[in-house]
Amino acid sequence: MRPGEERPVEGGACASVSDLELLKLRAAECIDAAAERLGALSRAIWSEPELAYEEHHAHGVLTRFFQSETPAGSWAVQPHYQLATAFRAEWGSPGGWAAPRPLHLGFLCEYDALPGIGHACGHNLIAEVGAAAALGVKGALESLAGVPLPVKVIVLGTPAEEDGGGKIDLIEAGAFKNLDVVFMAHPSQENAAYLPDVAEHDVTVKYYGKASHAAAYPWEGLNALDAAVLAYNNLSVLRQQLKPTWRVHGIIKNGGVKPNIIPSYSELIYYFRAPSMKELPVLTKKAEDCFRAAALATGCTVEINGGAHDYYNVLPNKSLWKAYVENGKKLGIDFISEDAMFSGPSGSTDFGNVSFVVPGIHPYFYIGSNALNHTEQYTEAAGSQEAQFYTLRTAKALAMTALDVIFKPELLERIREDFRLKLEEEKF
Repeated sequence: MRPGEERPVEGGACASVSDLELLKLRAAECIDAAAERLGALSRAIWSEPELAYEEHHAHGVLTRFFQSETPAGSWAVQPHYQLATAFRAEWGSPGGWAAPRPLHLGFLCEYDALPGIGHACGHNLIAEVGAAAALGVKGALESLAGVPLPVKVIVLGTPAEEDGGGKIDLIEAGAFKNLDVVFMAHPSQENAAYLPDVAEHDVTVKYYGKASHAAAYPWEGLNALDAAVLAYNNLSVLRQQLKPTWRVHGIIKNGGVKPNIIPSYSELIYYFRAPSMKELPVLTKKAEDCFRAAALATGCTVEINGGAHDYYNVLPNKSLWKAYVENGKKLGIDFISEDAMFSGPSGSTDFGNVSFVVPGIHPYFYIGSNALNHTEQYTEAAGSQEAQFYTLRTAKALAMTALDVIFKPELLERIREDFRLKLEEEKF
């Protein structure tokens, strides 16, 4: 396209190539202007880590942040949106509300922590990125005085990513129903536009036996701990027959109360992971056979309870992450290669479920440390001043990509087509 050539936006607004670059610059400037407040937001969340569904302090910090934005009332904030510690903050471009169907862009914030080690996954930075990117887009669009843009910027506070799946609760409540594209970013050891986060199913396994004196008449008992140990060993033996991309990991949570009492109860918690929701039931069936075999061998009874939600694998949206990479490189972000992206290590996230209902992007970003997630060292890194530069740079790249989505309708159509094709591939 020639410099200065105009491209229409859904609803009739236009912007030239040079104008769009100026808007991106404006978004970055707005994020820089709010850097002190955004850093304080992150530190406030980091300093008081809270577990899933209990993020009352973090929730209050975030809702007050948007409620105090100037001018007063510019964000319509619903502080307890569908869940006690979820929220929704919404801003609409002036004059754009009258459009038949404004474009709805969602920015997601996470803010729950891990037991014992706090924000070792950097969710305080995820919250900061989501808030910062939304402020950047809002500030850029506000600079277009007198231009009625049919755009809504929506920030969703999504609790309980580490345990339970707050985004899945919100999906079921309809929170994502009218969103067109969603954005968030996750701290890591590298910059990656996409990582293949996998599908995950968790189970709690309970064995019930019979207590007896372990020295005087052990033959009268049924040892539930033996069942748990057998189950653990059964799964260890199964590993030879597992695909290299499958993961099985768990703990024995309860193994008895006293050595001279045959344990009448034991409990295990296991996570199963596979690259897709198609493969996950196959792995789950193999594992559950191992649990049942241990019960049969020991004479115990077994109860297998799946978690409330399965986490889906994250669907890639190539058009979206290519736009993100293009913007990130302008800011000096050095991304890993596409080959490295698809072969790198990954975990699981409830954003995977979101990616099955709305096109979205979930990139990873370096925070100035080589520490690994879910370690004490990463907790320290997530609260450091050094992480702020990388966090706000990522927020700028997300905001710039959101502006591309607004002002490049052909990009939006490619994003929607990528989403449709991936859904077809992933049917299960």
